[in-house]
Amino acid sequence: MWKPGFPHAEVRAARIHGYHRALCVWSWVYRGTQANPGLVVGLDTGGSCVGRAFRVVPAHKDATVHYLYQREMVTRVYVPVLVPVRLDNGRQVKALTFIVDRTHTQYVGKLGAEQAAVTIRRARGKSGANTDYIANTVAHLDELGIADSLLHEVHALLNAAQ
Repeated sequence: MWKPGFPHAEVRAARIHGYHRALCVWSWVYRGTQANPGLVVGLDTGGSCVGRAFRVVPAHKDATVHYLYQREMVTRVYVPVLVPVRLDNGRQVKALTFIVDRTHTQYVGKLGAEQAAVTIRRARGKSGANTDYIANTVAHLDELGIADSLLHEVHALLNAAQ
């Protein structure tokens, strides 16, 4: 959401139904390792989620999909799905979304804020410290006016421990 990594023609606030943002994925590559996993956000079943939808021009579609599969499907913890998305202007479109696979060994389920903070505090992966990922995610949620009680609580616990 905060680091798309591909060219896009438009960005809009959007909501999906049937999935919610959850700190539910062990990160073994980007924000941790198998020996010392981090935690990252995934879309899990149930509820709804406000985020951002990126419109890609047709000339960039194939390259963008390829890039996203390379980035998101490293360990196959996600299932790519086209889902209906309601844009902030009321329009409904289909969007490529990556939903967490609840049967995958990297699926954490629901952790409490303190347990999540302990895990995040000690994890580092290919893309850097897990604490930086949480700080960036929370900063961008705040920028967009999106409240996420668990992520904000974890972020506060991480800041209090510094």
